[in-house]
Amino acid sequence: MSRGGLAAAAAALAAAAGLLTAPAAQAAPPTPVAASTARTYLSELTVKTEGSTSGYSRDKFPHWITQSGTCDTREVVLKRDGTGVTTDSACAPTAGSWHSAYDGATWTAASDVDIDHVVPLAEAWQSGASSWTTAQRQAFANDLTRPQLIAVTDNVNESKGDRDPAEWLPPTASYHCTYARMYVQVKHYYDLSVDSAEKTALQGILNGC
Repeated sequence: MSRGGLAAAAAALAAAAGLLTAPAAQAAPPTPVAASTARTYLSELTVKTEGSTSGYSRDKFPHWITQSGTCDTREVVLKRDGTGVTTDSACAPTAGSWHSAYDGATWTAASDVDIDHVVPLAEAWQSGASSWTTAQRQAFANDLTRPQLIAVTDNVNESKGDRDPAEWLPPTASYHCTYARMYVQVKHYYDLSVDSAEKTALQGILNGC
């Protein structure tokens, strides 16, 4: 083999080795759309006064549903967003660690981790989901395809409650751009409205991304 051929073969082996040693998965939700796309999406959302919570119940957004085998949506997200996660036969995590992008904390007990709905369920209800079918609300509450679900510190998730970005943002300021991109992508996909304060807050974040 020529010197050039040897070099090419070495490069191919190095590339193959790199593929073998690359991380199997990113410990995070699906990557949201770019800020430029999110700005376009935001401009396309209907702006209207937030609706009433009358009739709202978390039970109208059935979760967590079985995704495969014995694993429900929460358990799938815990495995996806964690590092070194192992589970028992019921799919419950038995070991692993979870880094919460919202506040920068890392946890080794799944009980310290909540799965946040980036667009809260009550917020969705007030911006269009009240007219959906139960099946549509179930799909929204268990959406693994869009960046709607993320494993975070439980008390941070509790502090968020059902508030939109005009009222609450993750404590870690460097995550605000990602959070806004996630939020807008989900609202756009599901054709949910925004109120004027919510839109202003999101515009401010996305313009600074």
